[in-house]
Amino acid sequence: MERLSLVGAYRELIARGMSQGTSGNVSVRQRDAMLITPSGLPAARMRAADIVEMDLAGEGEWHGRAKPSSEWRMHRDIYLARPEVGAVVHAHPPYATALAMTRRPIPAAHYMVAAFGGAEVPCAPYAMFGTAALSRVAVEALAGRTACLLANHGCLALGRDLAEAMACAVELETLAQHYLLSLAVGPVLLSKREISDALAGFAAYRGGAKPAKAKRARRA
Repeated sequence: MERLSLVGAYRELIARGMSQGTSGNVSVRQRDAMLITPSGLPAARMRAADIVEMDLAGEGEWHGRAKPSSEWRMHRDIYLARPEVGAVVHAHPPYATALAMTRRPIPAAHYMVAAFGGAEVPCAPYAMFGTAALSRVAVEALAGRTACLLANHGCLALGRDLAEAMACAVELETLAQHYLLSLAVGPVLLSKREISDALAGFAAYRGGAKPAKAKRARRA
């Protein structure tokens, strides 16, 4: 079932224009291992049997009939650093990638920035694709965050499961689009207090409670 879900998620990335050709990759944690999409295989030809299994404690050993994505290190190291993460999406969507090409983060130009865990969506420094260096800067940029941009490359989105990681990737691309459009005039950034309130609001929302500050704001 998880293998079929990964194939479906990768096809959705391509169908949405979030990645192109054979770019991008998707993985899910599986106990002490991960399942990841294969390298260089178009979405239309990908089958459940092509999904690759890799031990999280390994150094590139894989099991399956296809080679794992060249970005397997990035996925593995995120799982090792973030035990709460159950799925990782790496994609090259147009707007997020355009921002990544400028090496700039997404600042607090919209309250949805807080949905990713902080006052901005960071952009990791450039490192060559498929390298341990890229994995290192990606993990560092993701500290306390559920998404980041990768300089001159693309983006990463995390989730507790595959559905959440995919939703995170889509929301990130929407936010990147809005921010890029706002640059034509010049966005007004939220204050530290405003973004702090948004962070508290999202924390309460995920915890199932209504934030007290939000209730006071509605009565004002």
